[in-house]
Amino acid sequence: MTDDEESGADARTAVTVFVALGANLVIALAKLIGGLFAGSPALLSEAAHSVADSLNELFLLASLKRSARKPDAEHPFGYGKERYFWSLLAAVGIFVMGGCFSFFQGIEALRSGHAESRAGYTAGLIVLAVALLAEGASLLRALAQVHGQARAAGTGMLTAIRTGDDPALRTVLAEDATACFGVLVAMAGMGLHLVTGAAQWEAGASLVIGALLMFVAYQLAEASRGALIGEAVDPALRQAMHEYLDRQPEIDTVTGLLTMRLGPGSMLVAARIDLCGGLDSEEVEEVLVRVKRGMREEWPTADQIFLDVTEASPGDRARARRERRELDETVVAERRRAEGRRDD
Repeated sequence: MTDDEESGADARTAVTVFVALGANLVIALAKLIGGLFAGSPALLSEAAHSVADSLNELFLLASLKRSARKPDAEHPFGYGKERYFWSLLAAVGIFVMGGCFSFFQGIEALRSGHAESRAGYTAGLIVLAVALLAEGASLLRALAQVHGQARAAGTGMLTAIRTGDDPALRTVLAEDATACFGVLVAMAGMGLHLVTGAAQWEAGASLVIGALLMFVAYQLAEASRGALIGEAVDPALRQAMHEYLDRQPEIDTVTGLLTMRLGPGSMLVAARIDLCGGLDSEEVEEVLVRVKRGMREEWPTADQIFLDVTEASPGDRARARRERRELDETVVAERRRAEGRRDD
């Protein structure tokens, strides 16, 4: 990915985040007023959810700004992992401010059994309907960006969502989808409470919303955690790189291939290779330059490539064959899982 392409993708993500921030601020205020007026725990849970989402959008905007800084002496590989750090904070915010508060509201509703007037619940349902429209608009904006990425990559929407490496966009998408579902759950809980007079329905809605928020927060945190501690790139991509190196006539054996995601649109590739005999120092240098250039042309996001020329021992060759076999098996297994999901 070129600098212009990366800047353009970041600008589109920033617009998506700003749209989500504006929607969440308005919705949070409306839900809070409606929840206090109706005395609705489900609506107050949704208000907490929207407040958490609003703070999270600020985290994501900070990640876009800070991750764009150029490499320096203290961070020679750049600041791309700032995206994952701030996304991790956003996940913690969803868990604590959204999930835990929703559970608290649900338990309080079960304990008190509080009921509100029909007018109060009607106002609450109207607030939730408006919130659903706003959250839906924000979700459509995020989905439109994902659709554009999928079309550019020649993949389907689900594949683009699953393999996308922009944690800010992934977080907004997860927040908006969860918010839409949460609003529907809150509306169902309030409606059943209004019809039956049983507070358990609304309390149950708060508990469901809390459980959903905690699950989403865990998934987002797990994705950020993997990237922060040095997650490798997709196995299929590693296999393609391995095959590229194997095709080079001057390379006898690839004894190791290490990769790490440095941020959206950036990755490190380090390969240990044993060259064929008979090459002098100038020829070795020409081979290394040509191989690196070819890899950068094939995978523009591989902006940090290191080739270590070593003499492979019999043990190195055996280990390389075993690791390559394991990689091939992993790729085959993932393709079968992907085909199974498409069939479903």
